[in-house]
Amino acid sequence: WTGLHGGADLLAAISVAQQLDQLCVVVTNQPASSDRWHDGVAFFATDSSVPNLRFPDWETLPYDAFSPHQDIISERLSTLQNLRTAKRGVLTVPVSTLMQRVPPVSYLDGACFELACGARFDVANQRLALESAGYQCVETVTERGQYAVRGALMDIYPMGAPLPVRIDLFDDEIDTLRTFDPDSQRTVERIERLDLLPAKEFPFDDAAVAHFRDGWHNTFNVDVRRCSVYQDVSSNIVPNGIEYYLSLFFPELGSLFDYLPNDVLVITEPNIESAAQHHLAEVNVRYQSLRHDIERPILPPDDLFLNFDQLMRGLKAPARIRLNSDY
Repeated sequence: WTGLHGGADLLAAISVAQQLDQLCVVVTNQPASSDRWHDGVAFFATDSSVPNLRFPDWETLPYDAFSPHQDIISERLSTLQNLRTAKRGVLTVPVSTLMQRVPPVSYLDGACFELACGARFDVANQRLALESAGYQCVETVTERGQYAVRGALMDIYPMGAPLPVRIDLFDDEIDTLRTFDPDSQRTVERIERLDLLPAKEFPFDDAAVAHFRDGWHNTFNVDVRRCSVYQDVSSNIVPNGIEYYLSLFFPELGSLFDYLPNDVLVITEPNIESAAQHHLAEVNVRYQSLRHDIERPILPPDDLFLNFDQLMRGLKAPARIRLNSDY
């Protein structure tokens, strides 16, 4: 498609998405363009007939010793869960984020669970389940991925949810589920059921920690006593930047392509190929400059990112529209 100026590319793509009973994936050349498309879908598709999904970037540099904000992780996990049943709509993703390896589809199968009014509820077992899913126990929940227990009440701020939920117990059953404002602690509304996503993009139970430790020993030839990341994980502490060790928690990682339907329509911005190659070059530069740190060894790029050929194969499999392309 050529000659689309201003917001014409948004309008044209969304008009197609409204007519199709299939998912449209918009791949942008920069993370900032993803916000433009996400806002554009909300503007043009005012009747909510087109589900508006986004798979955001972590907003960290490759191999950073910083973790993404919990709100970003929340939206990513929510999108992955929604993609498993998505039949139509628009998904927006930057090409650099599309190249990131993600948890396998099977991870969400075992890490998601449901709570409903009237269901049996054992506080001790539920705490173990939440901690295995990466939730943090606090006195008062203020952000996603936290929970608090006070007598016959349990507060949970689920990933992917707009508000935290208060669980009122009657003996060993759930009496009521209520969303509430985390600032005022006042009830917003009652709900009948609650779907809980994991708090992290990786498991953090005993089996996952053991898998991480084995993977570390098989990958790095370093003194683990000097490696804070290894020591923290072994002590059941989630260190900053652990996301760049994702492959050590799984036998094999997946990609966003694994979550997409077979009949997906891909819409790409101009210069996707050059943007992907530039991103891989930046990743490699970061890897070469940081790989010799014996106290914080890092994984090779192929363990965490798709290479250029793998990306191109994923983009060529479904139908594809190139926007304002010269060829």
